[in-house]
Amino acid sequence: MKNRVLSLLFLIIIIFSTAAIAQEKTTQPQTKYVPVTAYDPKRDAASDIQDALAEADRTGKRVLLEVGGQWCGWCHTMDRFFEENPSLLELREQYFIMVKINYSPENQNTEALSKYPTIPGYPHLFVLDSNGKLLHSQDTSKLESGRSYDLDRFVLFLKKWGPNSTARPASHR
Repeated sequence: MKNRVLSLLFLIIIIFSTAAIAQEKTTQPQTKYVPVTAYDPKRDAASDIQDALAEADRTGKRVLLEVGGQWCGWCHTMDRFFEENPSLLELREQYFIMVKINYSPENQNTEALSKYPTIPGYPHLFVLDSNGKLLHSQDTSKLESGRSYDLDRFVLFLKKWGPNSTARPASHR
């Protein structure tokens, strides 16, 4: 009798341990999201967007696609602008999962970008909700000031299109 009770108790412990391990595995993310912070013609933009959407859904953020390339002077200017304005970078990181999408002769990412409006110039920004719905298409020339960008305009842009905003989705596409 004593052996039966011990066996039953041991079986119960194994069942609960197994259930706890299984629950822990399903609640933890399978892989850690790695941000796409460089224009790379070898990357699969569609896959990068899907990964960013999953991360945005997990974190309650929106996705900010930045389309450009290594050839784009204003793209480098935007990178420097964020580096020189840590509070702006912090705001972007707080509200968005950012993905750089390469557009160059080596890879125009035609298929991935065909889902979005025509891009008038580079860099260009698209804001997506965590389901992939296009909320806004932003011509970055409207954020420029002289040979750089305007801090107040950029702050307003990020706040307006961040996850807690009441801004309306884009009406095109």
